[in-house]
Amino acid sequence: MTLMTPPPLDQQQQQEDDEMLVPHTDFPHGPQPMEETANPVDAQPVEDPPSARFTWTIENFSRLNTKKLYSDVFFVGGYKWRILIFPKGNNVDHLSMYLDVADSPTLPYGWSRYAQFSLSVVNQIHSKFSVRKETQHQFNARESDWGFTSFMPLGELYDPCRGYLVNDTCIVEADVAVRRVIDYWSHDSKKETGYVGLKNQGATCYMNSLLQTLYHIPYFRKAVYHMPTTENDNPSGSIPLALQSLFYKLQYSDTSVATKELTKSFGWDTYDSFMQHDVQELNRVLCEKLEDKMKGTVVEGTIQQLFEGHHMNYIECINVDYKSTRKESFYDLQLDVKGCRDVYASFDKYVEVERLEGDNKYHAEQYGLQDARKGVLFIDFPPVLQLQLKRFEYDFVRDTMVKINDRYEFPLQLDLDRENGKYLSPDADRSVRNLYTLHSVLVHSGGVHGGHYYAYIRPTLSDQWFKFDDERVTKEDIKRALEEQYGGEEELPQTNPGFNNAPFKFTKYSNAYMLVYIRESDKEKIICNVDEKDIAEHLRIRLKKEQEEKEQKRKEKAEAHLYTIIKVARNEDLLEQIGRDIYFDLVDHDKVRSFRIQKQMPFNLFKEEVAKEFGVPVQFQRFWLWAKRQNHTYRPNRPLTPLEEAQSVGQLREVSNKANNAELKLFLEVELGLDSRPVAPPDKTKEDILLFFKLYDPLKEELRYVGRLFVKGSGKPAEILTKLNEMAGFNSDDEIELFEEIKFEPNVMCEHIDKKVTFRASQLEDGDIICFQKTQVGSTEQCRYPDVPSFLEYVRNRQVVRFRSLEKPKEDEFCLELSKLHTYDDVVERVAQHLGLDDPSKIRLTSHNCYSQQPKPQPVKYRGVEHLSDMLVHYNQTSDILYYEILDIPLPELQGLKTLKVAFHHATKDEVVIHTIRLPKQSTVGDVINDLKTKVELSHPNAEIRLLEVFYHKIYKIFPPTEKIENINDQYWTLRAEEIPEEEKNFGPHDRLIHVYHFMKDTAQNQQVQNFGEPFFLVIREDETLAEVKVRIQKKLQVPDEEFTKWKFAFLSLGRPEYLQDNDIVASRFQRRDVYGAWEQYLGLEHTDNAPKRSYTANQNRHTFEKPVKIYN
Repeated sequence: MTLMTPPPLDQQQQQEDDEMLVPHTDFPHGPQPMEETANPVDAQPVEDPPSARFTWTIENFSRLNTKKLYSDVFFVGGYKWRILIFPKGNNVDHLSMYLDVADSPTLPYGWSRYAQFSLSVVNQIHSKFSVRKETQHQFNARESDWGFTSFMPLGELYDPCRGYLVNDTCIVEADVAVRRVIDYWSHDSKKETGYVGLKNQGATCYMNSLLQTLYHIPYFRKAVYHMPTTENDNPSGSIPLALQSLFYKLQYSDTSVATKELTKSFGWDTYDSFMQHDVQELNRVLCEKLEDKMKGTVVEGTIQQLFEGHHMNYIECINVDYKSTRKESFYDLQLDVKGCRDVYASFDKYVEVERLEGDNKYHAEQYGLQDARKGVLFIDFPPVLQLQLKRFEYDFVRDTMVKINDRYEFPLQLDLDRENGKYLSPDADRSVRNLYTLHSVLVHSGGVHGGHYYAYIRPTLSDQWFKFDDERVTKEDIKRALEEQYGGEEELPQTNPGFNNAPFKFTKYSNAYMLVYIRESDKEKIICNVDEKDIAEHLRIRLKKEQEEKEQKRKEKAEAHLYTIIKVARNEDLLEQIGRDIYFDLVDHDKVRSFRIQKQMPFNLFKEEVAKEFGVPVQFQRFWLWAKRQNHTYRPNRPLTPLEEAQSVGQLREVSNKANNAELKLFLEVELGLDSRPVAPPDKTKEDILLFFKLYDPLKEELRYVGRLFVKGSGKPAEILTKLNEMAGFNSDDEIELFEEIKFEPNVMCEHIDKKVTFRASQLEDGDIICFQKTQVGSTEQCRYPDVPSFLEYVRNRQVVRFRSLEKPKEDEFCLELSKLHTYDDVVERVAQHLGLDDPSKIRLTSHNCYSQQPKPQPVKYRGVEHLSDMLVHYNQTSDILYYEILDIPLPELQGLKTLKVAFHHATKDEVVIHTIRLPKQSTVGDVINDLKTKVELSHPNAEIRLLEVFYHKIYKIFPPTEKIENINDQYWTLRAEEIPEEEKNFGPHDRLIHVYHFMKDTAQNQQVQNFGEPFFLVIREDETLAEVKVRIQKKLQVPDEEFTKWKFAFLSLGRPEYLQDNDIVASRFQRRDVYGAWEQYLGLEHTDNAPKRSYTANQNRHTFEKPVKIYN
């Protein structure tokens, strides 16, 4: 391991991936980190930040059996750090990697530290293909690690020929720069700049930057305002209204604006909003939508007038008089970045003339094949010119999309008439002056898998630029908007020159991605005045009302310290709630009447408000304070004294609740006379105890509130039995049992009350609850819960669980009401019973991941948890979903076995059969082979079998028969079994066993070699020519002559083909032994892939593509 000083990270570097999170939440999708640091001016540290690079070499990487792995601890900026990886992914099919604060459990309360950092997996063959991702984070106790859940695909990482694993060793690097903590939220954008930002609702910064750019084209904004909408429209169902509403708020609001209504009007679900799309794609789709919605209105054609230009594609013959032209329109232009130093170079390339000659001649009508020139010229440019810079392109070597971070310059003024109008077609109107001025620069920061977008805009084309970064708008200078967004490399001085003198160059990952230019001659028209008269009256009224409501809420919040919320619970609330909404305690205070009262109001005046509200005269009201007891129950504690009632509401709140001053909770005691009208409450002495009563019916399994009574402390329950029977509607002499409900957290405590002992001796006090029921006579078997304690225990722990088949993880199949206290055995028994299965041990359960909404990757082990509650908990969340599967053997037996899927290739028939082999974990490959022999059809009884590891159509390993199967992973490779051919058994001393693979060159991918089909071994003799080897290969593969004659043969080393002639001695090419392993040197058979794809290899050829942007309305 090495530790050296790295480049301090680019201050504007953003997260490269849209999926970065705290690993211990197992969150595959979810909360995003703050995607951009505060404005770098603000973030300027006091001095150069301490920074360092840590290198971690991990050996035997593919054999790691642990879910997560920590590096050694390293120091940066005086802090302890370490890297955390999930070698097989944190519930995703990508490597997951995070930076972790190593000593977070021992740090003082409230600690935080801020760091910019990058994590890399080094490519050991070509370092330029190393995967590096950058971000920054404010670490704290709750988020003590941060990084990338989807760092890189496992298929790419584990493919040995990609270069990330060499000799089964992986090299990981972390560059960490510790910054001072910045206060992102104190910045008032409106006050500082006159503009407001847009809230990010997930990964929507790409949309925010585009919307800000469009909003700041006033002509466009005016057109949006003039689209016809009505007061009956709903913004979340109408794109025009939602956009009008958004633009209005951007123009008149003082704080950042939400985009939820707009994304709802697109028809996006939340999943879409949290996926990062391509900003260009969104721009096109949004403009097409608006163009469509503008049809037949006063603003029809606005999109075309602003953004539409035309070019002419032509083909012109050189030797005959023939020319073919085609006019096409564009709304934006895609310009090459790679190989171009600036915008002019890209335009030069755009209009570059291609010569069609030789094999590529043009077929002209009447003239046949002709030499010709082909190209593009512009007929006209639009007033607003949108240039999309091609920062992303396909890398054929890596077989993936990559971001081009090359330096690429763009001017403040763009002259497209330059060099005598070299870009213009003969039909172009030369009287139009195509001189453009830069209006906005849209920046992408990060890498190909995600990152962050923000925009630099100068709304009035003055010299003052502004940076629009989600909620935050800041003033910026021209250098930051232009030169710093050119991309390329930056050289930084060392933070510790004595440590390592070589200066670091590092790629700038923040660079321009889209440019908007406005034509000088159209400037006055485009940058026009937009005011309230452009906004429909119904929209103004609606939005002003919204603004007023928001203002009212803000005012209430600002004045909250002047008011107290008083929550008044009454007998009626207890009657309504107990047995329906709640079973324990007396009331849910959030569901009772609440009053917002000025603190200085005298409490006696408040009583008049209560009189008006409830119709209870002031003199008949008695209020009780609630108190939270030590056992976490909440009960009426004592009546207010006359002295307290003479105080103000604010003073009373202080008395009532010193711990939580937010609100005052009261119980209103109202005594009713014989005519059910309020009367004066009875006198209350120290001897009087206020008790509340609940009645339980075991047959109906029903608990309800029946009323309250004052009792004397020296009295006995036996004295009030007649009264309780009357309250319950029983006969006056019915036998009843009494229980005190004591507490329910963390478990239920409900005890029998002795009717002959005084209330005081039973330790009963004001606010206590007595539950009673009829005494059970005879058998209680017909009742599930015969008494109050058993019923309350049931209510406290009951849990309805939704069960889903593991094969259909999205569909609820059945529900069972269980108890959280049920043991593992209880749960599987109930599931087996429901499914009509005799043996519950054949049920295997899997818990639910609340964040990914998927089954967890590992099933619940047999009796691996004590209770149902343990199965349902997922970190700090509780689920109500379990997945089940029915096994063919009992789970305890299965857990002692290793299951492998082996593809058996028949020696003579062209068939592959997948066999599932289950053997004890301590078994060897030899045991697998013996088991397989009993299941497969061999070409002859004495045939020998071997087991191979095949990945992406190459053979990586022949398993020795003694290897233990416990560590074999069939999740990423295919395990292939085959008979050992006779020729390999009669191996001469000079013979060589070589790998033979099928390949083709993909014309679409720059002649990149692509392997396909089934790889195999072949014995070659010392002096055998290619012609002789070909005869054996054709016989082995049984390829017809007319097909085989088209095949080419090559020696391939590290993916480079060297074609062989028939008289070449094949063995002579295979002398070298290479560190990359035998699979990197092979005899390649080049031909087209005609074979149908076998399903079992499908998972090795899967490519994931970005979900396209769709706006559904």
